[in-house]
Amino acid sequence: MKLINTIVLTLLLALPIIGFSAEAININTADKETLMSVIKGVGEKKADAIIAYRTENGNFKSIDELTNVKGIGQGTIDKHREQLSTSE
Repeated sequence: MKLINTIVLTLLLALPIIGFSAEAININTADKETLMSVIKGVGEKKADAIIAYRTENGNFKSIDELTNVKGIGQGTIDKHREQLSTSE
């Protein structure tokens, strides 16, 4: 039982490290599938809208510029800020 407790505790302590170790995606180069998988709540329509916006207006200069895309609010951006980038 002590071994199981040790394993569970180790896994629980490792979760924050695993969760934050992923590199941020570049919203200026990410494809539709990447946008949908990283930004919770973004499906095909919103991912297409993000790509269309950057095609029509050029690269995003900041993450907050995503609010110009219909259906993307500040709350979504704030929740995913650490996972998003505008540069490589």
